[in-house]
Parts: sequence; C-alpha cells; structure tokens
Amino acid sequence: MDGKPFVDGLVLSHPEQVARLRRVCPEAFETAVVAGDPCFDRMLAAHIYRGRFRRALGVRRGQRLVVLNSTWNPEGLFGSGDRDMLPALLPRLAAELPADDYRLAAVLHPNIWYGHGPGQVRAWLDEACRAGLTLIDPVRGWRQAILAADAVVGDFGAVSYYAAALDVPVLMAADGRGRLDPETPLASFVRHAPRLDLHSSLRDQVERLLAGEHGWPDAANGVTSVPGASARLLRRHFYRLMSLPEPAAPALLEPLPLPAYDPPRRTAPLRVRTRVDGVDVWIERSAVSPYGAPGDTHVAVHEDTRDPASLEVADLIMRDGTPDDPRLGGWRGWSTDVVRCYPQCGMAAFVTGPHTCTVRTRNGALFRLSADTGMDADTGADLDPVAYASSLYAWLSSGGRVPTAGVRLRVHAAGGVHPVYVEPVTPHPRSATGER
Repeated sequence: MDGKPFVDGLVLSHPEQVARLRRVCPEAFETAVVAGDPCFDRMLAAHIYRGRFRRALGVRRGQRLVVLNSTWNPEGLFGSGDRDMLPALLPRLAAELPADDYRLAAVLHPNIWYGHGPGQVRAWLDEACRAGLTLIDPVRGWRQAILAADAVVGDFGAVSYYAAALDVPVLMAADGRGRLDPETPLASFVRHAPRLDLHSSLRDQVERLLAGEHGWPDAANGVTSVPGASARLLRRHFYRLMSLPEPAAPALLEPLPLPAYDPPRRTAPLRVRTRVDGVDVWIERSAVSPYGAPGDTHVAVHEDTRDPASLEVADLIMRDGTPDDPRLGGWRGWSTDVVRCYPQCGMAAFVTGPHTCTVRTRNGALFRLSADTGMDADTGADLDPVAYASSLYAWLSSGGRVPTAGVRLRVHAAGGVHPVYVEPVTPHPRSATGER
C-alpha cells in the first residue's frame, strides 16, 4: 500500500520464489518466509496408502488409473469455447482404452464446479460418467486420486505439477499458451512434458507414456525446498507474528482421509471383442455405440442404461445387487424376466459380489461364475465379474460345453490371465451345450 508491503509475512515454498520476488517486487522481499508446502507434505505422508486409495476408487489389479485434471482458466483442459476439449476427449478415451485395463477419473478445479454449478458440470460429463468416469471431490479427494494414479492427462495447473513431483507420468493436454511466468519451474515442466496429440491414437499415447521414462526430479525439488517441514515452519512463523511462545508439542498436519468406496458404474453399452482357443478366452471391452459391432464381438448392456433401445439389441444384459432382492424376484426371477422380455439377449448376468456372478442362457441353463481366489494375491483374478460372463458367452458361442463338474476358463484381460470357475447351478437338459 503506497509502495509498502501490507502483509507481515508472505509464505513461499522455495528460495527460487524468494529470488523472483526480489526481482519483481523488492519492496516485499523482507516479508518473504520460506515455509514449504503443507499440501504436498500431506501427500508425501500419505504415499504409503496408495493401494488403499486405489481400492477406494475401485481400481482392480492389472488396471491403470488415468486421472484427467483441469485448472480454472479459459486455456485449461476444461476451458471455454473451442478450447474446451475435456468433454470431447472423454468419450474417445472411454472408447479407446479397454474398460478392464483402464480406470478413468477427473479432477476439476473447485471454481469449475462452483462457477458453472455442479448440476451443469455433471450434465456436461454425464455421457463419460455412464461410461465409467468418476468425478473426484475437488476439495477432499483430489490428492488421494493423484496418489492413486498411474498417469495424469492434464494442463498447466498445479495438480499436474504435483503429480510429476510424485513421479506420476503426465501427458500435457493444454499448455496455457504463455500464461505462466517462463522463469518458473512449473513453466519449465510444461514446456518439456510430452504433449497430447488429438489427431493420433489416444491409447497408443497413454501406453507410450506408461512404458517410457517419465521421471521429473526437478518437479519435486521445485515444489518445496523443505519437504515434510511445512507444519513446523508455519507454526513457528505464526507464533512469532503473535509474539507468543511456541508449544513444545510437535507441529503436525491432518492426514489425508480415506475416501468413500466409489467404484465405476458403467451403464453405457459395452462392445466386447473376444477370441477363443480351447478354454482360453481373450476379451477386450470398450464403451462405444452398440450398433454394427464387427467381427467376433458382442454387446453387453447394463439394465439401467439410459438408452432402452440398446437393450433390444444386447447380446448380454447385466445387473448387480443383492441376489435375493424380492423386488427382482431374486436373481433367478430377474434373469427369467430378461430373457423373456428381450428376444435378442443370449445371456443375463447378475453380479453377486466383487468376484462372482450368476448367469442364465437363453435356453435356460444356469451357471455360477467365480474367480480363482486361491491364486497368489499378486497374480490372482481381479476382474469385473461381468467380464467373466462375457467370456463364458463367447466360449459357449464358439461351441464350448460345460460338463456337470464345471469347467475352468482362462480369461486374458488387463495384462494378465484370470482363472474363472464355471459351475452349473441346476441340472438342465441342455445345460451342457452351447445352444442359445
């Protein structure tokens, strides 16, 4: 004010910022205090809980979590006008990244939510959410999502820089077009980070990002010069300003909470590509239009789809819930209704647990499908049970026969092989055939 600082302390995280402050505003230099970054320190402390955060988001073994993030800026990933690429990008990602290999989540700056309104944001991204995208709480959950991520597709905002500092590979989708001070570490990172090319295969670019060397040691160094020390330094400064003695107890930061369980709920139709060789079934599912799927494919649709017409052409209709739900007549009653109401449907699949489902074929055969939970924890089956049902559908359609004692299929998906047991639930004259 009148050329003099009007603050008693300007908290910065790094001496590099102090040096820049001295160049651009020498009058404020004396107020600068290097006290670290409490946000980054909380993430550093919670890094050991990465597996918990991944499980909270429903990320299964073998899946890669891709987090998209946007800052609050017209030039950001979720910007405005012709630069607003995120709503257009998400359907492409859902179509190109196999559902069992990838999990998608989005972190949007709080001002995006409150500037446009939560209802409008959810309406814009509704199609992507029905294809499996999760919208992360912009205040309480974004740090945990970044810690859980395998890759980030972002822009020039701080979240991308935090991700790089935590050794998460970043694909730059919007660089801000010169909105950053070119002398900042963030600007240097944005200039050198790999660029997203909207005219090339998104899947290829994500896979190259995950396979390549992506270390950014300068990012961690640029975030804070005193990692883990922000609570102590900030408290010391605050008590000095108040001219009070500092408490003897250690200064501690609030730990990041474990988010609520929020697995994907895909109600958009899935195109399922399959290949069968003996008891080995290769499967790849993606969220695309169900009409005109070519080759060895079938269409799987959740009963709660927004598009009732897609149920009319579905080869497999699915649902999840309590197996004995009286509203549905139990899973047997539900599956009977499905094959009666939808003549095109060859299989009804009811998910009964995280690794189990029951199915009914059009000819009335009933099967229970379950993962081989006896496998080693690092290599055991951890696949969406509906993928088991699609694998069985493809296997039966290729002429497979389920003996009375059951059969074990080997499902190839999500970068691994997942043994799945198929057991007849009740005897049926044609339960051992592949008839539909």
